[in-house]
Amino acid sequence: LSVGAVVACSSIVMATLIERGHFHPAVATLIVLVLGGGFGWAQGGLIHRYGLPAFLVTLGGMFLARGMAFVVSMESMGIGDRSFRLAQDFTWELGWKASISSAGLVFIGLFGLGLWVMHWTVFGRNIYAMGGSGESAELMGLPLARTRMSVYAVSGFCGALGGVATTLYTSSGNPAMGSGLELDAIAAVVIGGTLLSGGVGYLWGTMLGVLIFGTIQSVLIFDGRLNSWWLRIAIGTLLLVFILLQRILAVGVTRAGKGKSD
Repeated sequence: LSVGAVVACSSIVMATLIERGHFHPAVATLIVLVLGGGFGWAQGGLIHRYGLPAFLVTLGGMFLARGMAFVVSMESMGIGDRSFRLAQDFTWELGWKASISSAGLVFIGLFGLGLWVMHWTVFGRNIYAMGGSGESAELMGLPLARTRMSVYAVSGFCGALGGVATTLYTSSGNPAMGSGLELDAIAAVVIGGTLLSGGVGYLWGTMLGVLIFGTIQSVLIFDGRLNSWWLRIAIGTLLLVFILLQRILAVGVTRAGKGKSD
């Protein structure tokens, strides 16, 4: 639940480091990513060490990160650094009058890395095992504590990276940005087929959920006649439908398993 607040905090911290601290954009980016990863790691440690509900810990993390963003700066802050402008203006020309921005390249690279980690590494298999049944994974000798804390660290890192990408896109840091983004992230993941009960989910499905979300948003923006709140209505409806489908499929699988055992 803290992902949107981490995006905002990372954005304003990066802008402050560059504009007021006169840090090089690359150094400021590295600092923000380390802070984001460390913030996620700390939340994962609290959840695992003390058996606290993830919902409450990340809710507290959301308030903390959002509050820290406004402590750093109460208003948005533009970035005029020349090196930052060069990074922002960088595009990869694909031909046929098409190009990919620097933020787009980061997104594609991270998505490819995520696919490799989840499907071809021990860490990825440990994540699936932990999601299916944490107790069973621990009895099998899997490093449950390290895996869980690493997952939260990756989440914090990705939230910070989202803040960096947003800062590149807007040329500014804003402590108020990312409001509601945590719910959009959950919606995209669920629409993409990840089971809320854990153990089942694919990055390709999450990518599909993001594309569906983005397509609906783009249609509303380009049409111009519909209220922006229709996006929330559409996503809420899709989310409820997919949760219901997950429940129906789960009940069907359970009944099929009982039928075989009988």
